[in-house]
This record gives sequence, C-alpha cells and structure tokens, in this order.
Amino acid sequence: MNHFKGRHFQKDIILVAVGYYFRFSLSYRDIVELLRDRGITVHHTTVMRWVHHYGPIFKALWRRHQTAHAKSWRIDETYIRVKGRWAYLYRAIDSNGLTMDFELRKHRDYTASYHFLKRLLTTNGRPDRLVTDQYQATLKAVKHLIKQDYLSKSAHQCSKYRNNLIEQDHRFIKRHRVRSASFQSIRTASATLSGVEIVHAIRKRTRRELSLIGFSVVDELEALLAA
Repeated sequence: MNHFKGRHFQKDIILVAVGYYFRFSLSYRDIVELLRDRGITVHHTTVMRWVHHYGPIFKALWRRHQTAHAKSWRIDETYIRVKGRWAYLYRAIDSNGLTMDFELRKHRDYTASYHFLKRLLTTNGRPDRLVTDQYQATLKAVKHLIKQDYLSKSAHQCSKYRNNLIEQDHRFIKRHRVRSASFQSIRTASATLSGVEIVHAIRKRTRRELSLIGFSVVDELEALLAA
C-alpha cells in the first residue's frame, strides 16, 4: 500500500518531519524551522496532520511484524494530560525492556485494565511471569483473566521493585511531552503517542541488537513501511 499517495510533499520530507517529531522532544514549529533550514517550507498545521495520520499507521505496521518477546512481563500505566484532564497510557514491556503493547484510555479502571491485559495475553500467549502494581482495578482484572484461563495464578506477581523497569521506561514518554503542544482530544493524543511509542520501541530493539551503523529514525520508518 502506498501511504503517501496524493500528498503534496515527497515521502522523504514527510518521514523526516514525523520521524523527528516522534523521536525528539520538539514542537511542530521546531520541525518547521528544521525543514526551512533545508529549503523546505511547510506550515506547522501540516506537520500536525502528518503526525496524526501516520502515528496509527506505524502502530498497525509495527504490531503486524512484532517478534517474539521474553516470557517475563511488566505492566503499568502512566498519566497523560488531555485537554486539561488526566488520561492513562497502559504499557507493557518484557524483562529485556522491549515494548510489547500500549493503549491510551480515558479512565484508570477495571474495564481498561481488563481489555488491555486480555489483548496482550491473546496476542502473545501465556507468560511465565506477569508483574503488576497493587492497584485494585488491575488486580481485579488479573483475577478475572486467571478464572478465564488466560493466565496461571502462579505467574502473577505484585512487586514494586520488579516494576521499576517499566517505571523507568515511562520517562521517555514524559520527557517527549515537555515541549510539545498539549493534547486536545483522546484521538489526537492516541495517534501522536502511537508514533512516539513505536519509535521508542524500535530504538530499544536496535540498541539491544548492538547495531554498528547507529539509529536512524528515518531509515527505521522506511524499513517498517517496506516490511
């Protein structure tokens, strides 16, 4: 599928704009300035539309080509401000720190925890260890999934120490939002965070593979589109 058909700008320009936005803590106007220095004039709202359009596309492609993960998982959620209110980004990583899945929800409750965990287990199978915090809604969701035989009771652990790995991983998402404009809706927040999470996930995988070439966000997005 040609995801760039009908666009007024070339594929390479769009990938540089969205790739840099997803990779670094930059605003839309920062991206405009970087492109202007290279002789390319783009309005910041155009960059915004690219970000909202391509974030979900990269997420779908990434999910389609995910590789096997370790069998020890960490689950947690972090707070994201959307139009003056808190929303909750549910995230899952394995014991190697590699991203498994993520989902932005309006509420931090049983329903959100249950659906996130159920999709994670359905997609990736049963883990040997699933580490969560002690939030009651999450524990209730885990108990329900154990009853439904998605997860063995012995695999679940509540450990603040073991969950430090994902707590530290949240910091990249938080840091990325420092200079970016605040989110105005769940839809645009989810689309933007999809791109941020995917680039973060690819970068972690590349670093683990000890690539001698180094990380290039544009090259990695090119490879994802070509896969």
